[in-house]
Amino acid sequence: MKELSAIVKILIDSGTGASVLATLTSAEGSSYRRPGARLLITNDGKRLGSISGGCLEEDVVARARTVMSTGRAEIVIYDTTTENDLVWGVGLGCHGVVKVLIEKLPSRPAWAVTLAENFAARRSTLLAVLHETANPAQLGTRIASGSGDPVTATASGGVFLNVVPPPTSLVIFGAGDDAQPLASLAHELGWHITIADPRPAFATAARFPNADRLLIAPTAELVDRAAPDAATLAVVMTHHYVHDVPLLRALLTLPLAYLGLLGPRKRAEKILSDLAAEGVAVADAARARLHAPIGLDLGADSPEQVALAIVAEIQAVLTGRDARPLRERARPIHE
Repeated sequence: MKELSAIVKILIDSGTGASVLATLTSAEGSSYRRPGARLLITNDGKRLGSISGGCLEEDVVARARTVMSTGRAEIVIYDTTTENDLVWGVGLGCHGVVKVLIEKLPSRPAWAVTLAENFAARRSTLLAVLHETANPAQLGTRIASGSGDPVTATASGGVFLNVVPPPTSLVIFGAGDDAQPLASLAHELGWHITIADPRPAFATAARFPNADRLLIAPTAELVDRAAPDAATLAVVMTHHYVHDVPLLRALLTLPLAYLGLLGPRKRAEKILSDLAAEGVAVADAARARLHAPIGLDLGADSPEQVALAIVAEIQAVLTGRDARPLRERARPIHE
């Protein structure tokens, strides 16, 4: 997601000019990147993104020069299934077959403008990358209008449909020092970050330069003002019991994608007990959704390590994985 967001940002820059985009449209067998991976080559030779672990990029860039010159899209199939990988001579060892579409883009392509607008409005976008068609002029990326799209509907399977959601939304309730590395790491993942805190001196742009939104309000109003939806990740780390209680009171009633509370287990149990004593009914499903203590067991100690443990647990929850070592996984890494 971060890769595509960065590519879109460059494409809608009016001064970028023409560029070439390589899109991985299909992968069979093992592959470092999965369909939807993209590499942008600008007219001044700059690169952004990748379609492999770095082993195919040089060939793609060489082909991009021809596409930039002719304006004709090119479809390339890279077969790395041979044991010695003699064709490419780089010992890829991936043992897969990938198809890549390389297309020339005009300045500010319409699909990129729409995608940027949908990112800002937190709407999903359906992209269609046509990589097989009797009319070569139709090859390329476009916004798919749905099943009735006259181009994609007649592509006979030669279209990669890519549902692009808005950036993952993370709301951090609490703007203490340990929230800073969490916001920084989340930014590296391309997440949309909201910092919510009742203290104006803490929730500042200077302390959180990567935050997309700074929300300052009385604690009792923070959740309503943040307006988290079912796709939102919420982390409560105020370090103040008087703040955590009203925040949990509101958050536990919402169908969030993730809810975590910093602090020891006994503290979390006391908050839940106090809420029950107030007459707040916490459903079993809501209690099970609460990750407290928050994070994976990584032996974390410093704020940076704690941030890593939190983000790792969130990633596992989002992808439905159990966070065990990959060497213990019997099934393919990429489903």
